[in-house]
Amino acid sequence: MNSDSLTPAQQAVLAHAIGQTEGRIEWFPDNIKGGARQKVLDGLAKRGLAKLARKQWLVTNAGRTAAGVHALRSTPADPELEAAVAAAEASFAPPAAPRTRANSKQAEVVRMLQRPEGATVREICDATGWQAHTVRGAFAGAFRKKLGLTLVSDKQPGGERIYRVA
Repeated sequence: MNSDSLTPAQQAVLAHAIGQTEGRIEWFPDNIKGGARQKVLDGLAKRGLAKLARKQWLVTNAGRTAAGVHALRSTPADPELEAAVAAAEASFAPPAAPRTRANSKQAEVVRMLQRPEGATVREICDATGWQAHTVRGAFAGAFRKKLGLTLVSDKQPGGERIYRVA
């Protein structure tokens, strides 16, 4: 990875960590505050350039390479810290895959509406955790307008309204 794909904030944080704090990410530019700091760290972690070890963010070997430093010092200043970096790098697992459209709440509701027996608003609320007004809003907005589904409803005397895809 080259430093061209890093944001200026990420470049500054890496350079400072490597040059001033022996790989510990402790400093951020003055204009990076609050949630923006976490976004910088998340971006570095996503690229494998920083890891969280013992509640401390550390620059990885890949981060050193991206910043133009090609190897760790031959005599580490803190052997415990270097061991923590190595352990964090060894235990790195790619982030969990995001939820796909196939297993979303919206997809579940569509499957329920496609069943021959259809679904009631109450059944959909129970399955998704949504409130009734959210379900009805999804019918009008997401399903009818965006997805172009034709929904029909039936109501038996004394029963609940049942919705299904036509």
